[in-house]
Amino acid sequence: MTIGARLREIREQKGLSQGDVEKATGLLRCYTSRVENGHTVPSLGTLEKFAGALDVKLFELFYTGEEPASAPQLSSLKGQANLAGPAGAEARFRLKLEKLLRNVGEGDRKVFLTLAKKLAGK
Repeated sequence: MTIGARLREIREQKGLSQGDVEKATGLLRCYTSRVENGHTVPSLGTLEKFAGALDVKLFELFYTGEEPASAPQLSSLKGQANLAGPAGAEARFRLKLEKLLRNVGEGDRKVFLTLAKKLAGK
């Protein structure tokens, strides 16, 4: 299944029109149509907009299983944290970040996400 077909499937399940998606994302209805018909492939940022408009998590756009989708488990990070080199350092950083973010309110979490997006764009 292509990403466009998956987007159409989720949109129709939610009872939304392409016009509804246009209002929620700011992306033109004709662009949504082109994506759904496989004429163009959206960027990751655009997929984030679609996921927000469809009220699903980003990974659910790629998930096609029969069982309800679940978030990946991060327990493997603990095993990776013992590794030397960049992989271990990244795992240790992600574990610290996860621990800190548990205590952060939703408003502050949105501020951090906005900051991270701006930093990633530079």
